[in-house]
Amino acid sequence: MSCAPVCGGAFESIPIIDLEDAFSEDEALRRTLAQQIRMACMDVGFFYVKNHGIAQHCLDEVLRANKEYYSFPAEEKMKLHHKTVPNFKGYSPPLEANIQPGNKGDLHEGFRIGWEEKSGDPMVQNASRDGVMSGANVWPDRPEDFRTACMDYYHAALAVGKKLFCLFALALDLPETYFDDKTVYSAATMRTLHYPPQPDAADGKILGIGAHTDFVCFTILWQQTGLEALQVLNSHEQWINVPPLPGTLVINLGDQFARWTSA
Repeated sequence: MSCAPVCGGAFESIPIIDLEDAFSEDEALRRTLAQQIRMACMDVGFFYVKNHGIAQHCLDEVLRANKEYYSFPAEEKMKLHHKTVPNFKGYSPPLEANIQPGNKGDLHEGFRIGWEEKSGDPMVQNASRDGVMSGANVWPDRPEDFRTACMDYYHAALAVGKKLFCLFALALDLPETYFDDKTVYSAATMRTLHYPPQPDAADGKILGIGAHTDFVCFTILWQQTGLEALQVLNSHEQWINVPPLPGTLVINLGDQFARWTSA
């Protein structure tokens, strides 16, 4: 693990943790890795991971498919507006959300999906557990491979998440399998986001997305190389840049995990 020294949350950079030992059969190595994650969670709440197991081809394909999708006319994308879908999946347009009071809106558009089997076979999908947070995704007619690219990445990221749950359990001095029965039918949702150029960068009332915390257990974020935007607030009220690093994902703890582990 590499990280600048921290004290009381006054971090100046985000730690980078190598997940290679997460796949080791040596329990001692996995426990050592879990302690690195414990320190990163307690000191920062964010960390990069490398050697996470998601193939570069998978990342390239989901990026390509989403670039094409977001290039389509607004009226075409609005056919799957999430407010017309019973379980909140689908498309959300720019400036619809405003997460930070006082701003004019969040300047991004997104597409949300939830758990379903990778197979497109209707018989398989009908056997899936459906509900508010799983299954019943909606998909655009084009690009033709949009669903395949998104589901390939979704399930690859889900595997990372399951591996992280094992490491979080060890970091909390719990059995490594503690979260297994609680994540059998994952409620994990995935959202791809497109941040268009801001019309007036000097207007502080329009942001890509306002300051916020995530309400989930944890978030797995892949950032497009060469586009720096993400920042994290430290305990000294300083915004710390979290630039895209090739071969990494960003993990940040959410409110649910904080709630579970609060003394």
